[in-house]
Amino acid sequence: MGSKWRKAKLALGLNLCLYLPKTLEDSSPSFVDSAERLSDAALLSPANWADGSSRPTTPTPSSNGLKLSRNGSKSSKQTCSICLTKMKQGGGHALFTAECSHSFHFHCITSNVKHGNQICPVCRAKWKEIPEQGPSLDPPPGRAAIGPVGWPQNDALMTVVRRLPPSRRDLSRPHIMPLYQAHEPAVFNDDESLDQPVFAERSSCDKNGADDNLVRMIEIKTFPEVSAVSKSNSCGNFTVLIHLKAATSITRQNPSRNQSTLPPQFSQNHRAPVDLVTVLDTSGSMAGTKLALLKRAMGFVIQNLGSNDRLSVIAFSSTARRLFPLRRMTDTGRQQALQAVNSLVANGGTNIAEGLRKGGKVLEDRRGKNPVASIILLSDGQDTYTISGSGPNQSQPNYKLLLPLSIHGGDNTGFQIPVHAFGFGGDHDASSMHSISEISGGTFSFIETEAVIQDAFAQCIGGLLSVVVQELQVAVECVNTSLRLGSLKAGSYPSRVMADGLKGVIDVGGMYADEERDFLVSVNVPTESCSNVTSLIKVKCIYKDPLNKEMATIESEEVRIERPDVVGQAVVSIEVDRQRNRLQAAEAMAQARAAAELGDLAGAVSTLEICRRVLSDTVSAKSQDHLCVALDAELKEMQERMASRHVYEASGRAYILSGLSSHSWQRATARGDSTDGSSLVQAYQTPSMVEMLTRSQATLLGSPSAQRLVRPTKAEVII
Repeated sequence: MGSKWRKAKLALGLNLCLYLPKTLEDSSPSFVDSAERLSDAALLSPANWADGSSRPTTPTPSSNGLKLSRNGSKSSKQTCSICLTKMKQGGGHALFTAECSHSFHFHCITSNVKHGNQICPVCRAKWKEIPEQGPSLDPPPGRAAIGPVGWPQNDALMTVVRRLPPSRRDLSRPHIMPLYQAHEPAVFNDDESLDQPVFAERSSCDKNGADDNLVRMIEIKTFPEVSAVSKSNSCGNFTVLIHLKAATSITRQNPSRNQSTLPPQFSQNHRAPVDLVTVLDTSGSMAGTKLALLKRAMGFVIQNLGSNDRLSVIAFSSTARRLFPLRRMTDTGRQQALQAVNSLVANGGTNIAEGLRKGGKVLEDRRGKNPVASIILLSDGQDTYTISGSGPNQSQPNYKLLLPLSIHGGDNTGFQIPVHAFGFGGDHDASSMHSISEISGGTFSFIETEAVIQDAFAQCIGGLLSVVVQELQVAVECVNTSLRLGSLKAGSYPSRVMADGLKGVIDVGGMYADEERDFLVSVNVPTESCSNVTSLIKVKCIYKDPLNKEMATIESEEVRIERPDVVGQAVVSIEVDRQRNRLQAAEAMAQARAAAELGDLAGAVSTLEICRRVLSDTVSAKSQDHLCVALDAELKEMQERMASRHVYEASGRAYILSGLSSHSWQRATARGDSTDGSSLVQAYQTPSMVEMLTRSQATLLGSPSAQRLVRPTKAEVII
């Protein structure tokens, strides 16, 4: 039995995680004999995607052992594990079969070994016979080279396992040593040049938005809290709701098109291209299932980026390295991206700041710039790089000091590059991840269930691939000098009221297609002596179109209220009441979190309970408003996650912070297990996000490996 088990391990290769059965006797001969060679490259290879629709799949571990399909083995043997394309006799490509029986394109393997590497990329066996490159073994015409000059080759990312005597080998810990670090240039100006189609220029709306034939990128609506105030009354804190909705990207181009047949993000020529940098945690705690699921999720991202979008991947553990520069996601670019992601190996500590520094540098140094730029950060552990800030909590790192200006923009320039942070599992540093997202203008998502990582990424890129407005600024101005603005309630969006109290500004930044924003403005309403109507404020939106890069301005009509002599029963606007509830719930969440951090869990639960009671007596709650119902359910969930200190540390803190991020930015975040279709997660989802989520879930359901994950009973092993 021992001999068979050893053969199975050798056949499976070194980059795959195994789950040992409870005892060797529990493993049946049929399992051992059926084990086939399957490398990480085969997992991400297009030839191995089961549904034939360019979808990466990952084998699902179970407590009974790793089950590998024959189809997966066959696809692996027919696919070159270096370039991830099919191998076929007589197809114009010379093939090389190594002494370990693995086959590759000859030009791929000669490129792989020309730096002295003599190890099989699949099974890591050391070769005695090495293929030598001749003068005429370049890739044939029409085939892009997989390793352009200046790019780190695949062998630079490979690792080997230090072989120990069986008596000294600890099967629960990987013994991994990098061969050597790929060279990185001092300046990351080696991004692939932009080659975008020329977009037709669009006329912007005029100052007053009077021409109905012109496309309006932003729709402005205003709602006073009540429609009438008696002449003799004055209000020092009268509330007006400003509601904004971004246009749908498809209707901007062709208003007559049926939107249901063509989602905005999939029309590559009618949206703003993206420069996306993914900063991925590859510390030792990511080994096993986490890393496999991360690779699968990255495969989904790669396949859903367009040919005008560019991607770069940063891997960080104790240090950080750039796997490849910003590269357009053409067919060749996708293959190279999949190859780089496949090379990821988990080991080392967690240096989030260094990973973000390098990710910011990629976007800082680029020669060309796509209209939209963003960073996706994923980490599952506590940051081992700490530096004390100047605040009262000296143990909390001050990430604004650690991160480059390109991310947070300093004190006066506003947000530059949003970082959408994803906390993975129960051991990540939720406070640091939330802090990073806040100072950069991004969102924080909590991925509690490992299998949800692809859906979380899908929801995020569904928004990023549908940006229709940038640099949006909302200006609020009193109509006459007898009025004064009180406050601007804008959540996490920077806002300010001018010294004279007549004007205020909210910096919104970018908006996705069909996305909505709601802001509450308070203004004093004086008594009225003669007129039957009082004009309060007017709203102006200034923004940049990301495609033609032109600035445009739209103004709303004046907000007016009636001033009769006598007013009957005042009816509060449900729109205003709904947003008051959202802000009140967010404030209660922040207070409860502060109490919990001080150890007062009972006080935190009480704060949330009081908020629930107050919300239940509001106009929107009594009318069963969907947002109010969702807020109540979310507050209840947070109470349950504060049942004990252990529960709060494991999931409560991250769940509350992801909720705060969502409500303060009015943008969808993943929190907990977001695959159940609950209204908690759907509150701010856009059609683009929903469509991408549907795609993600369809690939998971259509994959033969999309079974529910079962946690192993024994330690995982990297052979």
